[in-house]
Amino acid sequence: MSDQTPNKLDTQTTAALSESVSLSDFIFGTLATNEQRLHALISGQEGLTFEYQMTPRDPKPDQPVQIEVTAGPAAPVLEVFIHYTLDGSTPQLGAENTRTLPTMRGKVEWNTLLWGYVRHFHGELPAQPEGKTVRFLVSGLTQDGVRLWAQDERGRTVFSYTLDRHTVPSWAQDAVFYHIFLDRFAPTPGRQFLLSERLDDFFGGTLRGVLSKLDYLSELGVNALWLSPIYPSPSHHGYDITNFRAIEPRLGTRSDLRALVDEAHRRDMKIILDFVPNHTSNKHPFFEAAITNPDSPYRDYYSFTDYPNGYKTFFGVPFLPQLNSEYPAARRYIIESAVYWLQEFGIDGFRLDYAYGPSHDFWTDYYAAVKRANPQSLHFGEIVETPRLLRTYEGVLDGVLDFHWLQNARRLFAYGSTNVAAFEQFQSAHEAYFSGRNLVRLSFLDNHDMNRFLWAARGDVRRLMLAAACQFTLSAIPIIYYGTEVGLSQYRDVRQDERVIPEESRLPMIWERSQQNLELFEFYKRLIKLRRESPALRCGTRSAWLVDTVNGRYGYLRRASNETILVALNVSGVPQTFDLPNVGWRDAFTGEVLSVRQHLPPFGFVVGKQVWTS
Repeated sequence: MSDQTPNKLDTQTTAALSESVSLSDFIFGTLATNEQRLHALISGQEGLTFEYQMTPRDPKPDQPVQIEVTAGPAAPVLEVFIHYTLDGSTPQLGAENTRTLPTMRGKVEWNTLLWGYVRHFHGELPAQPEGKTVRFLVSGLTQDGVRLWAQDERGRTVFSYTLDRHTVPSWAQDAVFYHIFLDRFAPTPGRQFLLSERLDDFFGGTLRGVLSKLDYLSELGVNALWLSPIYPSPSHHGYDITNFRAIEPRLGTRSDLRALVDEAHRRDMKIILDFVPNHTSNKHPFFEAAITNPDSPYRDYYSFTDYPNGYKTFFGVPFLPQLNSEYPAARRYIIESAVYWLQEFGIDGFRLDYAYGPSHDFWTDYYAAVKRANPQSLHFGEIVETPRLLRTYEGVLDGVLDFHWLQNARRLFAYGSTNVAAFEQFQSAHEAYFSGRNLVRLSFLDNHDMNRFLWAARGDVRRLMLAAACQFTLSAIPIIYYGTEVGLSQYRDVRQDERVIPEESRLPMIWERSQQNLELFEFYKRLIKLRRESPALRCGTRSAWLVDTVNGRYGYLRRASNETILVALNVSGVPQTFDLPNVGWRDAFTGEVLSVRQHLPPFGFVVGKQVWTS
């Protein structure tokens, strides 16, 4: 397939090919099925459990910290204690540097799911000065003197936090991200995409290819690029790393990366790298040494269950052995590798692959190190878990990818399997649940592991534009998956006969203008420009002014001190009339005066604007 070969599927073709797609998504993760969720609910409550319920969640210097521990029917403890250190080490009972505090008994609740009582215990860790890391364990004593250790939902027993004043970097809220899958985005100038019949082969995208397309990205208006893994790897996707501190030769060189970062920064664009702290390739020299030599210093970098053939992996995939980031040397290697890219190349941060894998205690050390290296760097995690758990990453990450918004948005705009009332109920609750926290959400309509939105919407560009209009007028930081802005879709569904083949949504980028959807491109340009210029959209408050389930009409306002943005969305397949609240609205894209009565076509929308001068 060459750089000139069309990938764009016209609307009619896409609709025909995707006709049999189900009206839902399979989102990869530990809670993908009802059975997994039920098991998580039970296992997470039946024992002595600490679920990172801390107040405040992100402690600042000189603030005491309250924690809550629960004891289910499988943990018949009478007393609960907190054991902590201040020197960075793991607490040990009886050690000189380990202090122990009692907790107070709290409320008792009946839990029907467990068919037993759950008791709550509360304790307070004293205030500490800036820079201190508090590392703690929690234990409980039973009637007969048996000591039980509190665990999180993954069975970890070591917890920690650092007293700092770090906040999400100021540039993040103004960012519009563009997600680039390197092998599929752009080949080096003068070359073409490689011909291949297999979507898991190499297609020839490079760092110099990205550099050559910065004019295009500047014209689009994005100001932050998220690059898929650049490190040596045997695969096209790069998530199976063989060296955390080098660049895959297929993708380019150190000088190529430096040139890309320098030119992006000259254009006020940020560069975010994908980083993989949870696992390596089985071809990584550390793993090869670990399985061939039982005395290798790298054996403890991994977790062997039956040496040498049994070891923990990423979701049971044998060629993705899981790193043991609880082992001090392995933890240092991972964290110092991240710091390397920040210091050597001026990288602006990381998207952290499967951030749920390493423990919160790992992220405490990671966050302290990367913020020392660059306080203005951004670090956001791929964590496909509950909102309750997502909030616990405040203080150890800057943000999280918002899979919950993704699922609800695709149900409404792509599949039509929910309604505007359900979406508004989710949206208002979601915003309230994450409000007032030093943790940003990043929204997206699709990514490299799922069907593209346009495929899910059966090629209906109107639905894509409607969904994007919603995405860009809400508070979460928006991400565009490469090619979405010019109509790139796919040829087959990612779900095929009990298998998931994500490569289907990773077709090479369309560069021939005659094959691009230029109307869609211009729409995204206007949308990005509006987002970047509007304080109400980036950081304003939101309130719904119309939720009409019967007719599929939906509207909300975003307000800042001197600006109000109105959004009206027709989430139905028939024309609808909207009576706008108040008067004086102008089209946010054209500046034209809007009539109070707006007639919107099927899946149409209008964005209005009011501005006051002081």
